[in-house]
Amino acid sequence: MNPNYYNQNAQEFFDNTVAVDMSSLYQAFEAHLPKHAHVVDAGCGSGRDTGYFLSQGYNVTSFDASKEMAKLASEHTGHAISHSTFLDFQLPPESQHGIWACATLLHVPQHDLEKTFAHLATWLKPNGILYCSFKYGDGEVERGGRQFTNLTESSLKQVISGLGLEVKELWVTHDLRAGRADEKWLNAILVK
Repeated sequence: MNPNYYNQNAQEFFDNTVAVDMSSLYQAFEAHLPKHAHVVDAGCGSGRDTGYFLSQGYNVTSFDASKEMAKLASEHTGHAISHSTFLDFQLPPESQHGIWACATLLHVPQHDLEKTFAHLATWLKPNGILYCSFKYGDGEVERGGRQFTNLTESSLKQVISGLGLEVKELWVTHDLRAGRADEKWLNAILVK
């Protein structure tokens, strides 16, 4: 995890991500949600996605491991944002229709990914969905003071094997931020 990086660079990260157009990813996620669904924005960063989900009438619970990002996200959305890591955050079992983990689980070390997915899955109702995205590739890397766990289609399937999660959709996209079109992302919708 990289909370210190995000605490120290919160405003810059907020400014660089809050206005990114995520509509194509929202559409893929929302196609599997009922109206007024209960959704968790897990690792909400700038609050961009929390704000969108609130505007669509979803019941949203949000948290971030960076105290400064949680503060900025709360100010941006006018919504309570909890300061917590994935494994420390608690919700009632089978209480959520969907979990949105956009570019966040990639900061979980490889050896903790399986138990993190298992923990998140406990919050999902039967047939609930989890959207996640990882930088496309293999292994763990350090870039600019942050740790990343990269995954491919096969390595994601291996991580979730035996957790009661199945792949519903897998697709690769280019980074949506300006100047980063050469970076590829693995996107997944998993179903419980």
